[in-house]
Amino acid sequence: MTEHYLDTKGMKCPLPVLKARKALKGLSSGEVLRVEATDPGSQQDFRSFCDTTGHELLVAGEDGGVFTFYIKKQS
Repeated sequence: MTEHYLDTKGMKCPLPVLKARKALKGLSSGEVLRVEATDPGSQQDFRSFCDTTGHELLVAGEDGGVFTFYIKKQS
């Protein structure tokens, strides 16, 4: 499984999701994007993003104010 990283710490909604959308366009189906964000709203934003785009949210977690999302690109 190939993993790619996107740092969106310090960015406010909707930038983390917009940056992730752009990054996912460059990935192949099945590859994973790890996104780190500090905006508390990103938790709901990424769940909604994955629900509407069909990408799979593998993991969503928080540690010390940093939210980490693993998103698997679907074709």
